[in-house]
Amino acid sequence: MDRSAAPQAASPAPRASETDSAPATQGVLSEGHAPIAAQPPPARPEVESLQAYSAPLEGRRGLLRLDFNENTVGPSPKVVEAIRAIPADHYAIYPEYDGMREAVLASLAETPGTIAAAVASLREQPARRPSLQIEQVGLFNGVDAAIHAVFQAYGAPGDRLLTTSPTFGYYTPCARMQGMEIEAIPYRLPDFAFPFEEILAALTGPPSGVSEGWCPPRLLLLCNPNNPTGTRLAPEAVLALAAAAPHTLVVVDELYEAFTGDSVLPLLLGLGGQEPEGQKPADAVAMAASAVAAQAASPATAALATAAGADPFAPFPNLLVLRSLSKTAGIAGLRIGFAIGAAAVVDRVSRVSGPYDINSFAVTAAFAALADQAYVDAYVAEVLAARQWLVERLEAAGVRHHVEGGNYLLIWPRRPAAEVDQALREAGILVRSMAGKPLIDGSLRVSLGNLEQMQRFWEAFATCDARPV
Repeated sequence: MDRSAAPQAASPAPRASETDSAPATQGVLSEGHAPIAAQPPPARPEVESLQAYSAPLEGRRGLLRLDFNENTVGPSPKVVEAIRAIPADHYAIYPEYDGMREAVLASLAETPGTIAAAVASLREQPARRPSLQIEQVGLFNGVDAAIHAVFQAYGAPGDRLLTTSPTFGYYTPCARMQGMEIEAIPYRLPDFAFPFEEILAALTGPPSGVSEGWCPPRLLLLCNPNNPTGTRLAPEAVLALAAAAPHTLVVVDELYEAFTGDSVLPLLLGLGGQEPEGQKPADAVAMAASAVAAQAASPATAALATAAGADPFAPFPNLLVLRSLSKTAGIAGLRIGFAIGAAAVVDRVSRVSGPYDINSFAVTAAFAALADQAYVDAYVAEVLAARQWLVERLEAAGVRHHVEGGNYLLIWPRRPAAEVDQALREAGILVRSMAGKPLIDGSLRVSLGNLEQMQRFWEAFATCDARPV
């Protein structure tokens, strides 16, 4: 039907509420003055007062990118080949995700990591290993979108987010846009140790002298290894916290786990492999066990004992793990991330996401990246070797620094950090200033690339900070 030819119905008279609420001056010209502009409707109060998370995203191409902890060399050639092979007519088709979740699950079976004594026997009995189902994998437009969806699904005004400080800056605006309260517990100086006892206390009971109206946190966000301090929390300790707080959704942001092997997934899935770099599992288990032993039923011990069941998340239905391909596989620009956990939690978080949030190029790239684990493993090995080289130079030159987990480290320059930051930019090198962040103000976070890139960084840094090369 040609709507332009259809008879037009008479406009109904405005309702009293409409005329009463309209500004009296809207659209009126005052004598000798310009029209008074109409004001847009306000957003929710939480949004009106929100300071958006922002990062210096522009003007980075062509420079040495040591500021966002991305892969610094790009993806596997197989990823590039797969994207170039997409037929032009497929650009017009909505994305399809068949097989994507299965590919994620297959990649997890190859992930190295630790295994606790409670499930050590599963190495010899693969048929009894816990197994994930596709319903336990959520697909998102990057982990940032997954984090946003978690808060949309589980955060409400008056609820509390428990996290650490300093940590990834996007958690705070996500909590505030939901009207949540934020409790951020600082890392322990001088080495930024994880505040395990303080987090456990905040999960399981009110502060001293407060009892009326106390509720456990709605969400616990753990970045592990933590960005930006690199602090690592043993997988056994993560599970102990989840077991001690069954009414809190524990979200573990594992974007950097590949560099030091700190994931909870190998422990849950009963997979063998190398122990996390620099970690003493016995000490981690002892820490977790001693903290949880104070609980009446010691839930973590019981949960680990039953971890050989069909669903690895059955003992921890309040645990959600976030993964990405941005830091290792080199497809940060295409945006894809995963949430892995109990099917019910993944379902709720996915409900607040759009049906086509992940584009076809990202899906194609993810398939190719997940199928080329050898490329990722080689890149991680390069980064770890370059890290060792750089740390030796920092130590020899007496540069204050902190390095632990992840593909980054903190450096405190001799000159003001802002001046060194600018001098490095002029030399074509980007780093991230930590100005204003608790505990690490005055430092620079430096992402780690391959050996050639770190040699270039060290030469430029030593020059602009007046250090011997």
